[in-house]
Amino acid sequence: MLALLRTFSWQDLRHHPWRSLAAVAAVMLGVALAFAVHVINASALDEFAQAVRSINGQPDLEVRAMHGSLPEGLYTQVVQHPQVAQASPWLELTALGEWPGNAGQAPASTPLQVLGADALLLPTMAPALMPQPWPAADRLAILAPATVFLNPAALQALGWPQTPQGNTLPTLQLRTATGTHDVQVAGTVAAGGPPVAVMDIAAAQDLFARHGQISRIDLQWQPGTQAKALADSLRALPGWPPQALLAAPGDATERISNLSRAYRVNLTVLALVALFTGAYLVFSVRALSVAQRAQQWALLAVLGATPRQRLLLVLAESAALGLAGSMAGVALGTALAAAALRLLGGDLGGGYFAGVQPALQWSLLAALGYGLLGVLAALVGGWWPARAAQQLAPAATLKGLGTASSATPRGLPGLCMLAAGAALTQVPPIAGVPLAAYVAVGLLLVGGIAVLPWGVGHLLAALQPLVAQRPLPLLALERARRMRGQAAMAVGGVVASLSLAVALTVMVGSFRGSVMQWLDVVLPSPLYARSALHAAGGDAALLPPGLADAAAQLPSLARVQTQRTSPLQLHPAQPALTVISRPLGDAPAQHLPLVGNALPVPQGQVGVYVSEATAHLYQRTPGQAWPELSQAFFKGFSASALENQAPSATFFIAGIWRDYARQTGAVVIDSADYQALTGDARISDLALWPREGADLAQLQADLQRLAAQGPDTAAQPLEFSSAATIRERSLHIFDRSFAVTYWLQAVAIGIGLFGVAASFSAQVLARRKEFGLLAHLGLTRRQILTVVAGEGAAWTALGAAAGLLLGLAVAVVLVHVVNPQSFYWTMELQIPALRLLALCAAVVGAGTATAWLAGRAAAGRDAVMAVKEDW
Repeated sequence: MLALLRTFSWQDLRHHPWRSLAAVAAVMLGVALAFAVHVINASALDEFAQAVRSINGQPDLEVRAMHGSLPEGLYTQVVQHPQVAQASPWLELTALGEWPGNAGQAPASTPLQVLGADALLLPTMAPALMPQPWPAADRLAILAPATVFLNPAALQALGWPQTPQGNTLPTLQLRTATGTHDVQVAGTVAAGGPPVAVMDIAAAQDLFARHGQISRIDLQWQPGTQAKALADSLRALPGWPPQALLAAPGDATERISNLSRAYRVNLTVLALVALFTGAYLVFSVRALSVAQRAQQWALLAVLGATPRQRLLLVLAESAALGLAGSMAGVALGTALAAAALRLLGGDLGGGYFAGVQPALQWSLLAALGYGLLGVLAALVGGWWPARAAQQLAPAATLKGLGTASSATPRGLPGLCMLAAGAALTQVPPIAGVPLAAYVAVGLLLVGGIAVLPWGVGHLLAALQPLVAQRPLPLLALERARRMRGQAAMAVGGVVASLSLAVALTVMVGSFRGSVMQWLDVVLPSPLYARSALHAAGGDAALLPPGLADAAAQLPSLARVQTQRTSPLQLHPAQPALTVISRPLGDAPAQHLPLVGNALPVPQGQVGVYVSEATAHLYQRTPGQAWPELSQAFFKGFSASALENQAPSATFFIAGIWRDYARQTGAVVIDSADYQALTGDARISDLALWPREGADLAQLQADLQRLAAQGPDTAAQPLEFSSAATIRERSLHIFDRSFAVTYWLQAVAIGIGLFGVAASFSAQVLARRKEFGLLAHLGLTRRQILTVVAGEGAAWTALGAAAGLLLGLAVAVVLVHVVNPQSFYWTMELQIPALRLLALCAAVVGAGTATAWLAGRAAAGRDAVMAVKEDW
């Protein structure tokens, strides 16, 4: 019997290979996408962690500034502490590295992180940054002034070889806010990650006019030292600056891991959506196979195959398809991940790993896990066809009578799942991930499909009186009533394929529409100007003092508005906040996309407006005072901050605003308040309103001239962007971020439509003898095809309506629960009606056409001969 069953399965595969290949392809795509996303993110995160370790070394503790720099005298006190075994000072700054290029070559430039280090401490504190001089360089070049060593990423960005030819060292220009500096490149360092230039800390202080300033101090403590006791004793030092912050060396990696976790989880869950639709395609293919082989199954039963053996045989076939698809999916996912890492550098669009070039990190355990998911999805898809093969009646099936079902379907299980899904949307995120919301989405999808037989039963009962006097519709209706399970399967197939596509379409459309509305508010002027060194970040991106006042005097400008952005490290475990200073006046709602109304600021306090991400990360609500921010702001920005001096004002949260650009959090303060508290009038951006008819080229030239004339500042070329250009670039970044989502949506729709076609084909082909009997009773072939096409149109229309409603329900969860819990921002639900109607029409058309084509094959001459076989 076992040999007979194996032969039975093999013959089906040999005679219908396309059917099995379709199921294998569906599982393969689902596993490949999910595994590729996992490998890419794991590789990028691992590379980022290694880059941080190579640049920061392996200290036990770091001393950093909340904003700006630390006094050099602090290093002298720290290194003399009895519990400190070794301390290494660092000067960190950003610059734009420019290389004119050789003859015939285009100039190359790249943002560089310049690290000033104590060369004698590098072997023990940060060995990956130990300089390796080129043959033409002096062996003590690390101590020479204006001499740097580049890592492989910097060499690659500049288009240089790892070792230059000849005895002449190349010269590199470093452009910063203090001017352009020529430095010699004397060798390399082994550190990975983004482009880095290493030089002696004293030489860096001299070159960049940073005398008496350092950025951080790395500490290694004595054996047996308690971290908390050391931190407390360091804070008690007489010269401990108020802006100093103690951080664990792993905080940077932990911050980027936590920040990107929601993005990584969302991509993985969306990739597993393809597995959901793949499981449905396995279900459709197995159902088609069982329907086409119904009489063969019945013959096997007569020959002695037990119901349990028939069940296990279908499950074994499904598992074999899942295993083949999983193995191919793991291989394809590995190839996709390798290509993405080479082309995109590990950044899937979220911007968390920009500039990182990771190597492929392949894990056998992860491959086995995603492979098992594919096999499990295939088994789930094959369960119901296996039950059908187990429960068929041999005698009736051999006569082609099929299996009628008159039992009233139960809707309670499906309704309970829908209710549970709705309840789970109120559960807060777990460890920063909306796990309950994901489960809610799954329950809504499964519950919606499970409640379909109950809904179809009630619908058929309601339609019966309406078609009682019409023979052809009555024929289709009565068959649907007696074969209610097959009717529900047809509708369920449409719902499974359409609901996810609708949900993703509405979610992405709502987000994109909200981003466009947000851009309209945050980009009020037609033209913007900033320093061409903005890519280097930090102080290099600041514009010359007095530029805004000088620009306001130009006759071609009607209005000028300034903005200043600065980072502020409020807590070591959280990413740095972005402090934005811009004019708000008495109507902040006109300048910020506020959520709700702005609150009046109490007398004696300073109003600030926090982004949604800030409110979630720091658990803040409008109407609260924020003394911690007041302290950090005063310590980080105020030049007059003293150790025991209290801040001059307390910040009051006057409102929350939407910020789709900074997931790390941002705080907006009025420019007048910022300058009054810090005494710093420098700016980083200019918003410009040219007068009507103004010559924009001449206006930009005038602004360039003013920027070059700034007092005590080297010439800084400006970079101009129109609001339309910024808007286009922002939407391009958005579309790139959701490129994987678009691809997953297309795959889900394609697999779902194929599943719908397979489902209808299975049902129509199983009715061959029924069509033959109708032909003997006098119905023409055209009438039979009309009945079949009408059934296809009716069931797909019903499934499209149910899928549309269910998809909208899932979209509400994605928009109002998953996104706020994952990324801490909200958006308005926007329904692209025309696109959804077109999608539904395509599904209905595909279902109708499939039913008609399958009906043509089933209602031919073979159908009449099939009836004669029973005579």
